[in-house]
Amino acid sequence: MSVGLVLGGGGVTGAAYEMAALMAIELATGWNPNHADVVVGTSAGSYVAALVRSERLVLDSLVLAGETREEVAARIASRLFVKRPGVHVRRWVRHGILPGVLRPGLTLLLGSPAPFHAGGLADWVREQIGPDAEEWPTRPTVVVAFDVAARRRVAFGTVEAPDLPLAEAVAASSAIPLIFRPYEVEGRVYVDGGIASGTHADLVLGANEPLDLVIVLAPMAAEEARQGAWLHERVFDRVGCRSLEEEVALIRSTWPHADVLVMRPSPAVLAAMRPNPMDAKAAVPTFIRTLTAMKRTLARPEVWSVLSRHLVNASSRPGRPAPA
Repeated sequence: MSVGLVLGGGGVTGAAYEMAALMAIELATGWNPNHADVVVGTSAGSYVAALVRSERLVLDSLVLAGETREEVAARIASRLFVKRPGVHVRRWVRHGILPGVLRPGLTLLLGSPAPFHAGGLADWVREQIGPDAEEWPTRPTVVVAFDVAARRRVAFGTVEAPDLPLAEAVAASSAIPLIFRPYEVEGRVYVDGGIASGTHADLVLGANEPLDLVIVLAPMAAEEARQGAWLHERVFDRVGCRSLEEEVALIRSTWPHADVLVMRPSPAVLAAMRPNPMDAKAAVPTFIRTLTAMKRTLARPEVWSVLSRHLVNASSRPGRPAPA
């Protein structure tokens, strides 16, 4: 069975959600996520994709031995929120403010100055996966960023995109406007790939052959809001759901025989993830809550029937019962 894995954006808590969800799937089916024929990662999902492709999707990628939750949060924050000199107001005027006058919306944020530099994330990727951070995975892997000047998504890892080290591509994909300044590589300036879509699931269609199964983890496309959700949460989820629905429809129309399985955080998980997905203190609670919730998610007949058909058999573990 051929499998595509799509890892959407979602900040610190989105990455924690995806790590826990993938670990739960592997525990239940025996399928290693690195065996996916194609991996597409956006923003936080690009970081998780780097862990997957380097076989570093393990517990100590999040929590080191003996650490408290407070120590985990402090370590994550120290890696992510790195300040470096340099503010480019003219870039914001040229690429954000002036075009934004004609087309109001997220365009206004493109190129905006911000307090942090995504280079800290590139360094963290290097710390986590070692020499693999300077190469590109040998198996098909796509990391999506948004080119500020060209105003289009760039799918690093494809033949039409610049050839960057994996760590640099992850940093470019994760440069959230207003939090991280635009990330410059080889004269091009990039921001978070979530500007165009939180998932970019349609990119799996670039596979050499039709896939049998596409698994989509979408932290920012929740269908059911958490109790007391803030306005920005509802907006992001609504936009994320709309983009994802269009992408899934395209996959199904192109590959009518493929199964597409979308997994999103439940309201119980969202209660740990939100309202601020960049809150490092919420990483461990999100991870734990997701592991608990995935037991129920995987046991749902419409989910387990698909996973068992594609993944359990592919892992040579026939007859494994659904999780209790």
